Amino acid sequence: MNAMPGKLRVGVSIFIRKGEQSLWENGVYQNCLFLVMLLLRSPRVASTVLVAGGGDGAPADAAGFLADSPVPIIDMATAAQELDVMIEMSAQLGRDWAVVFRERGGKIVSMRVGNDYVIDIERMIFDKPHGLLLTLAPYNEVWTLPEYEATCKPYFEAAFRTPVRLMPHLWSPMVLERALARGGGGKPFAYEPGRRHWRVAIFEPNICMVKTSFIPMLGCEAAHRAQPDLIERLWVYNSFHLREKPLFVGFAQSLDLVQHGLASFEGRFPVYQVVPPNVDCVFAHHWENGQNYLYYEALYGGYPLVHNSHLIGDCGYRYQGFDCEDGGRALRRAFAEHDADLPNYRERARALLERLDPEGEENVRIYTAAIEALYA
Repeated sequence: MNAMPGKLRVGVSIFIRKGEQSLWENGVYQNCLFLVMLLLRSPRVASTVLVAGGGDGAPADAAGFLADSPVPIIDMATAAQELDVMIEMSAQLGRDWAVVFRERGGKIVSMRVGNDYVIDIERMIFDKPHGLLLTLAPYNEVWTLPEYEATCKPYFEAAFRTPVRLMPHLWSPMVLERALARGGGGKPFAYEPGRRHWRVAIFEPNICMVKTSFIPMLGCEAAHRAQPDLIERLWVYNSFHLREKPLFVGFAQSLDLVQHGLASFEGRFPVYQVVPPNVDCVFAHHWENGQNYLYYEALYGGYPLVHNSHLIGDCGYRYQGFDCEDGGRALRRAFAEHDADLPNYRERARALLERLDPEGEENVRIYTAAIEALYA
């Protein structure tokens, strides 16, 4: 083992392409920012940068996209010469680059924040683009999240032949607050009590099996059948592309919510744009993917979150697994209890979000110890 320098220069890879790009396209871009926020607080880190890679863009192409970044952006060639530790996150490292970097003493971590086990299966079985997961890059360690302990951790250990470490999920309201300040539409991002009927939103992306709208739609349907005056409008976001699929159309048309004209199938929008004017409640579902920024955003705004995650403590209104009827009961419970319990709900949410803080002392300690372990 080469000795650890007194202070480390650490980079985090981020996918940059030419043209328009947004932090709200997927959670990994925001995760990159939260990680560098943490690294800036680490006593072992001298400097932190984002490293542009993966796409056809250069650091200059990210000027607008990463306006909120607390650190500069450099290119891969500069990173190869200047960094001590490279954390692969949004942009995958090429094997040749990684080999050269390791040969000159650099350490490489692959931080996996998606359910790659399921994603890779779908790519291998169905007609989907190749993700180049197994490049045989020489990683020192793989980091992933507690939500992937059952599925991805053993997969990464076997496929990469590398130790895998579970790391805390990170989130800060910084990205949300700055987006709201720049053009959130005027209404505060905060639940407003007192409505006689709720507008319920589903935001699952519907691009992979781990997060889809089907269980939330059926949960809302169960609530509607039992309590027809509860739902004023069901917004199914990220579903516009499914309207061309006959099986989905048939499924949707079988629901009373659709037959009664209460459901709307929409495209993809950032939550800060559509929640304040249109939404009273968020109904979510995951399959081995129980830590999501959507949950934290809803909780931050005090919005009732109906969910099936065991990883967010006593926050929101939880139903079991794939139980649609239980989901309907959770939605009805939220409708009955939320306004009266709002102060306590906000306090429970605050306690959870505090534990996710990238600049929080415990998270900084854990990530610092993991970096030190690369040299142990």
